Amino acid sequence: MSAEGGLTTASYIQHHLTNLAICADAAKVDGHCTGFWTFHLDTLLVSGILGLLVFGLMAKTASKATAGVPSGVQNFIEMVVGLVDQQVRDTFHGKSALVTPLAITIFVWVFVMNAMDLIPVDFGPVVLATVTGDSHMPFKFVPTTDPNLTFAMSISVFCIMLWMNFKVKGFGGFMHEVFSAPFGPKLAPVNFLFRVVEDIAKPISLALRLFGNMYAGEMVFILIALLGLYQLPLALPWELFHILIITLQAFVFMMLTIVYMSMAAESH
Repeated sequence: MSAEGGLTTASYIQHHLTNLAICADAAKVDGHCTGFWTFHLDTLLVSGILGLLVFGLMAKTASKATAGVPSGVQNFIEMVVGLVDQQVRDTFHGKSALVTPLAITIFVWVFVMNAMDLIPVDFGPVVLATVTGDSHMPFKFVPTTDPNLTFAMSISVFCIMLWMNFKVKGFGGFMHEVFSAPFGPKLAPVNFLFRVVEDIAKPISLALRLFGNMYAGEMVFILIALLGLYQLPLALPWELFHILIITLQAFVFMMLTIVYMSMAAESH
């Protein structure tokens, strides 16, 4: 693509790492959105379409599920759901009908979004250029390489965690925990400071871990694509190794979510 589009190495890399953005406040500098209300259209489209496809398939399979010999798709979905459900049973010891569906949603959705990184880096832009006629249109096909998406997911998990704290412990119980743990009520200001730092660190670490790993993986694929004839012997081993990475990152995001829900449901 770099040769066909007349792009230099730097512009080729920048092209692959630039989101298709819409500036809601019309704030642009050199063609790039600079205002707060900036929507990454590619992230919204790809994540939304993948969510509709995968969860639509799961819902359709569930509606046609049989107790006899299951189809291959039903068998695979039951295996994934059983795996996640077992992790929830082993980690979450409270009572909530929300945690297992939340964990399944996170694992499956993050996995399919991560899996977009296995598509050759130039395949998407070439198809997009063929459809739109614009070979220089930016479009990122891996939603989890956008920190806006990873932070949106982690903040959503954080809000659910706070809601579960209030639901299980009540307002008084939660405030008592915030100001009394771990050093007792006499050191309430210190306890509160520790709690604020701990709670702020949870969504930040959750978001940055997923974003950092996927962004680094995408960057490696882009650099390999610049090597011409040496792409195949380098891309294939990295592709196989990256399958482990995308699965592991989805699993880690899910497990940390379950752990946070379990901590919120514990009554001291």
